[in-house]
Amino acid sequence: MRINNLAPIPYKQVSFDEEEMIKRSESYFQFMDKRRSVRDFSDKAVPVEIINNILKTASTAPSGAHKQPWVFCVISNAELKNKIRELAEEEEKKNYAGRMSERWIQDLLPLGTDDVKEFIEIAPWIIVVMKKSYDFDSAGKKMNNYYVNESVGIASGLLISAIHNAGLVTLTHTPSPMNFISKALNRPENEKPYLLLPVGYALENCAVPDIERKPLEEIAIYYK
Repeated sequence: MRINNLAPIPYKQVSFDEEEMIKRSESYFQFMDKRRSVRDFSDKAVPVEIINNILKTASTAPSGAHKQPWVFCVISNAELKNKIRELAEEEEKKNYAGRMSERWIQDLLPLGTDDVKEFIEIAPWIIVVMKKSYDFDSAGKKMNNYYVNESVGIASGLLISAIHNAGLVTLTHTPSPMNFISKALNRPENEKPYLLLPVGYALENCAVPDIERKPLEEIAIYYK
């Protein structure tokens, strides 16, 4: 079978015996279960090589028709981070002042969120995940992308996992609306902001909410 007019190549599966598979899957769960969303960042520098590897990991995500409809805008410029923070806080103040329902605000109280987003300036890196609903060919003709939200969502999940794997922390920030990010970064009209991720080290002695994740019996239904 040919895929996208490309001759297939042999797939070399990584294989383990069942005992090792169980061990590795349990170990990975225990590792990922330590992941937390962190709001208090250190300004300690992070080598760009680490960021590059994290992004390459995210880019291994599957995507509709292998269109890879994502762009990662990576920001370390202090002036630009300051501008994005100001614009983000402007939108968030409107959200907390009336756009968000009272129930929503109450649900957020245990997590300690508010309209102050200083982590945008403090974290050494900001990654803005952009989704592309369409692309252009070499002649400038519009080409559709498929399952864009799903594809970019998967890539974002791999990105967050890769950040944790590197020993760094992040926070998923989705100020709504996010059009101000496109303008601040001067991105083309076919790109829309999907997610903003500050990336760096956790501030020493920072604290996170004491959350518990739902047990397996509440999230999985087996049909045997």
